[in-house]
Amino acid sequence: MALLEVKDLRTSFATPAGEVKAVNGVTFNLERGKVLGIVGESGSGKSVTAYSILQILTYPGKIVGGSIKFDGKELVGASEEELRSIRGNKISIIFQDPMTSLTPVYTIGNQLMEAILLHTDRDKKQAEERAIEMLTLVGINEPEKRMKQYPFELSGGMRQRVMIAMALACEPDILIADEPTTALDVTIQAQILELMTDLQKKLGMAIIMITHDLGVIASICDEVIVMYAGRVCERGYAEDIFYNPKHEYTKGLMRSIPDIDSDKKDKLIPITGTPVDVLNLPDGCAFSPRCDGCMKICLDELPKEYLVGEHHAAACWKNIVEGMEKNAIHTDEEGNITRIDLDREEVR
Repeated sequence: MALLEVKDLRTSFATPAGEVKAVNGVTFNLERGKVLGIVGESGSGKSVTAYSILQILTYPGKIVGGSIKFDGKELVGASEEELRSIRGNKISIIFQDPMTSLTPVYTIGNQLMEAILLHTDRDKKQAEERAIEMLTLVGINEPEKRMKQYPFELSGGMRQRVMIAMALACEPDILIADEPTTALDVTIQAQILELMTDLQKKLGMAIIMITHDLGVIASICDEVIVMYAGRVCERGYAEDIFYNPKHEYTKGLMRSIPDIDSDKKDKLIPITGTPVDVLNLPDGCAFSPRCDGCMKICLDELPKEYLVGEHHAAACWKNIVEGMEKNAIHTDEEGNITRIDLDREEVR
């Protein structure tokens, strides 16, 4: 059984202009000790998915459907007391901006100890020892001195390390990292990613890495899901996504990555257009207005996910049409496509 099972998750924000379907039918599993990457541009629903798992959505955000099971226990509909026993203890999160996530009027030590005292049975002295131990673990020098300092006295990289220490203080089963390296320079980014990889191996926890940086995904993730307009458009092992992308959006993301090994002075190819308005989603594929290979069916019908490999799926009509030209098509009694064989591999 998977440690975390998310099935058909739907999270919406009720606004005067209408319902914003920020997460619209997302499904994935997270195994123990694995690293799952969630990638997509701003507004794709990555962070809202994470906040939905912990149910820390701000008003008017609300889970309107689906299931979230942690270690077999259903979290959707759970009481606030049950959720508090899991947040920070079993599932921790590193927020995107360490400066705004840390309270400026309390010392680093105070904030670290608060989490430890809340979620464990340690007394104040033991909590202080644990806080110093965690600061040392994440590579902060002079931890006793840092305990007495305020967030503004630390650099961005050190504040992010404090956030990691706080998230790991109670040894969670799952760590959600919401773009943990966005505000950091390249050198500090590399240090933070190396630190997270080392801690993941040492503690054996599972990680959900949320980012728009494909380089981050490539360096630490086992599996990847690509999101666009609140939906999963492609999923698979990291190698599948990087070396054999099947969705046109994923291909666009790959084309926008500079190749430092190339001798050619090729220009980067941006994805044309702007992100879709989630208040007015098209009837078909949400990416169709920006897709160079858009067909009529893409505008009219929403594609389902189809397997294009043993552990690789994409929700793109192009794969189906290519299969129509050279392979058998399987339909149900109503004429809906249920399976299509692509290059002798089943697509469901």
